[in-house]
Parts: sequence; structure tokens; C-alpha cells
Amino acid sequence: MEDSKEKIILNIGGVRYETYSSTLRTFPGTKLCSLTEPRASSIYDYDPTTKEFFFDRSAEIFSYVLNYYRTKHFHCPIDTCRSVLEEELAFWEINETQLASCCWLKLNNKEVEPEEFNIWDENEQTDDQCLIVQTERRDFSWRTRWQPKIWAIFEKPFSSFSAKCLAFVSLLFIIGIVIVFCEETKAQFEFFTANFTSVGYSEVSHNDHEPYYHQAAYLLHLELFCVLWFTFEFSVRFCFCPDKKWFLQNPLNVVDFLSLFPVYIELFVAGQIQRMPSLGLWLGFVRIVYLLKLLKISKLIETPLILRVLCYTLKSILREICILLMILAFETLFFGALFFYGELLGSHPYYTGELHFTDILVCFWWALITLTTVGYGDIIPLTTVGQVTAALAAVFGMLTIIIPIPIFLVKFKSYYDIAVFKQKLKRTKKL
Repeated sequence: MEDSKEKIILNIGGVRYETYSSTLRTFPGTKLCSLTEPRASSIYDYDPTTKEFFFDRSAEIFSYVLNYYRTKHFHCPIDTCRSVLEEELAFWEINETQLASCCWLKLNNKEVEPEEFNIWDENEQTDDQCLIVQTERRDFSWRTRWQPKIWAIFEKPFSSFSAKCLAFVSLLFIIGIVIVFCEETKAQFEFFTANFTSVGYSEVSHNDHEPYYHQAAYLLHLELFCVLWFTFEFSVRFCFCPDKKWFLQNPLNVVDFLSLFPVYIELFVAGQIQRMPSLGLWLGFVRIVYLLKLLKISKLIETPLILRVLCYTLKSILREICILLMILAFETLFFGALFFYGELLGSHPYYTGELHFTDILVCFWWALITLTTVGYGDIIPLTTVGQVTAALAAVFGMLTIIIPIPIFLVKFKSYYDIAVFKQKLKRTKKL
């Protein structure tokens, strides 16, 4: 009690402050905390007559520093120079990451709502909070005890050594099924180019197709082996997931679920594929979901900060993107129609064979390709009106695409700075 009532007097640039020693001990290891030690009077500028410590520093900023020791929330004046603030905080041995989010946004001129500061923590702690709720239940069954461990092994590659090994095995299977998919497409292309003529499918005996069927069966067995592993992995993850609704809403989990069907469907309709070759092409088209499984490699990156910032930036400017697409659609319709009638009016009506288009829909295709500055050259203007229209379309398309880029960059930089600041704050708290 006597120690908590002991007062310390501080003279900061001529302004006198008085506080309890227990207040200065709130943050050990800082300069103000060292003033409570017995040898502080011999180390710092101490006046035994007035019994006060003198520091020739900014009194205005020190008032906020002292308030930080009292409330554990550090705020600063808006009109403070950032360099001056960093210098004062370094003198008082306080980390700048302790600055409150509202003041950090104002100090760095970030046009971001303070609530968005917590978006990174909410996304990362959702699964952990669900697991905590699961482990706090009174039902101590084997599933409740093993659920957090098994979920961490299958979902968090860096949580343990066994999780790293499982992630490596899963990566090998993903690469393997992508290779099998590429080989299947190669075999299908060779088969259909050899058996399709200009009039349709050529009937060839089964013996002539035997090499293809042998290769297809070999690849199908390899694909089935990989899909069986994916089935086991998906079933375990779904069974031990703490939140089934969140699990089914995750796009990567939807891709995992869809990737289980192509090989099973082909096994059931294997006899019909020989009579209906187009069915094999459709099943090959569905197998494109195998390539989407490569997105799971992003989980092997321990801190994909840039990817998270990029996704959140795209979400924040979704309204601007929709407006941009509407403007692009209007320009496509306008310049496509202008090009269509410009070419018709500028050429002789009886020589439509010289034109490079058949209807206005083809002109809309030309306008979109020109506005995006791709310019395939499959359709070109032959008249003066068409060439002027093409030049205007190229200029307007370039302006439509270039002007929004600075807006996107400003937003991205703002969110990236916030994310980096949050990462620094997390590391400081762990230390």
C-alpha cells in the first residue's frame, strides 16, 4: 500500500507532472519505469530540493505518454509530425506499434475506416475460436479430444511436423493428378484428330483403337488412385471441421468436392464412352477442376500477406469495378454499332464480301478486343469511317483501363500498410 501511494514528480520541459510510482511500473523495461528504482536519482537529472526529475523533452507529447501508462491506450495529437513523435517515443523507450489504430490512420493520412483494422485478425482467428468452443464443451468424448489435433494436421500445414508431411504428400498427389490430366488430354487429342474427318466421326474397328484404350485405362487407374486419396482427405477434413457451414462455403473445398466426380462418372459410363466419344470430351472438360486444386499451394505459404491484401482490396473496390465494366460494355456497344454502320455506309452495298464481318455481333467482338488493346487483327477497318472509329475506340479503351489503375494502387498501398502495421504489432505483443 505504501509503495502504491508513493508519488514521483517529473519536470518535462518546464511543465510539472505528478504521478504514482505504481503507474510508471505499468510497462517494465521503459525509461519511466526505471525512475522507480532506488538508483534513479544518481542516474538521471534529479533535484533533491524540489524532489523532481527533469527532462528537456516535449511536454505536449509527454502528456500522451503518461496517459498511456495510466490507460494502456496510446493516442497522440493529430497535428504532430511523425518524425518528432517517433523521436520522442524512442527516447521514452516505447514502441511505435503501441499507437492506437484511430491515431495511426490519422497520422498516416489513411482513408480507411478504423473497423477495417481488425479484418486481418478476424479472418485468422475464426477457426481457432471455433476450436476453442469445441474444446470447452463438457463432453470429453474421443472426437472432442482429437478434433483440434486432426483438424490442425489436415488444415494447418505449419502447425506440426506431421502436418508438414501430410501437406507434402497431398502436394505430390495434386501434382500427380495434374500430370495425369495433361497426359489424358494429349491422348484424347491424338485419338479424336485421328478419327474425326471433315464429315464427322470415322468408324474404325476396336482393334485399331486398342493402343488408345490401353493407355486410357492405365491413366484412369492412376487418376483413380489420386482421387481415392482426395476422397479420404476431404472426408476427414469435413468430419472434423469445427464449422460445417464455413467449410462448405470455402471455394477451395467446393473445388475439392467437385474434383471427386469425373473419375467415378467415367467408371460408371465406361461402356458408353466408346459409343459416344463426345461424352469423353465433356468428362475431360469437367476435369479442369484438377487444375484449380493447385490453388491449395497457397496454404503452404506461411504468411501470404500480399495475397490477402490483394483479395481484400478487390472486395473493397468491387463497386468501382462494376462501374468500370458497365462503361466498358457501353463503349463496346457504341463503337461496335458505329463500326458496323460506318463500314456499310463507306463501302459499296453490293460488295459486302469485302467486309470482314457478317453481323453486328461480330462487330461487338471487334470493339471489345480493340477497347482492351488486344487487337487480334481478325477484323480490320477498310473504310475511312471505320478507321476513325477504330482509332477512337483504341484511345477510349486505353483511357478506360488506365485511369482506374491509380485508384487501385492507392487502395492497395493503404491496406498493405495497415496489414504490415498489424503484423509488426503482433510480433511485438509476442515478444
